[in-house]
Amino acid sequence: MIKVVILGSGNVASHLIKAMEANTAIDLVQVYARSKKSLENVMDSNKITTSFTTLKEADVYVISVSDKAIEEVSNQIPFTNKLVVHTSGTMDFNVINPKNKRGVFYPLQTFSKNKEINMQEVPFCLETENIEDYNSVGNLAKSLSNSVYNITGEQRKSLHISAVFVSNFVNHLYQIGDALCIENNVPFAILQPLIEETANKIKTLAPVDAQTGPAIRNDEPTIEKHLEALTNPTYKELYRQLTLSIQNVKKL
Repeated sequence: MIKVVILGSGNVASHLIKAMEANTAIDLVQVYARSKKSLENVMDSNKITTSFTTLKEADVYVISVSDKAIEEVSNQIPFTNKLVVHTSGTMDFNVINPKNKRGVFYPLQTFSKNKEINMQEVPFCLETENIEDYNSVGNLAKSLSNSVYNITGEQRKSLHISAVFVSNFVNHLYQIGDALCIENNVPFAILQPLIEETANKIKTLAPVDAQTGPAIRNDEPTIEKHLEALTNPTYKELYRQLTLSIQNVKKL
């Protein structure tokens, strides 16, 4: 059984805690949080510590905090030569204090505290400073997920940027679509089958082959009508730039 300590109480940490608590191959011995209240609905408060001085021994220490806090938290771990990993998609493992063995344990998913996640379907991107430590991180990831990848730091950074495009930016476009629906008294639910079909298509088609719409058809009359109808200058500029981007891809 793999003994784990998690340091953090945010969205990612909360989901990892739930998954590890339910996993018989993992012994989540302790969680560090600045406040026990942040995790009171997630786990037994007796397993939560608010002091680095009372951290328990474990096989792996998982730092799941904001990027800017990783180094500070790693400095506070009162052990040496332990395997310490962080869950960031952008930070190098060398941000972790070198008194311990270092690595990355990055679950590539969007996490919200009130939305359940099937951790078995979440891809884990792993990297370790020392080759001999990879098995430990790999075994932990494989206990949680059916999708585990050995990813370099540069690959992980590019994945994180890609994830911002396909998740964060796309969700913002949903917000714009919702705002336009509200503005015109149209239920956003009407668009949900289209959203689902668009997402499902890329399971069997490359995104470039799945593209439809007036931009890819060079349907200038429709594009002009849409631009005239958009009164929000930000939405208008986004429409124009996205249209140009789609058309430029077609020319490649």
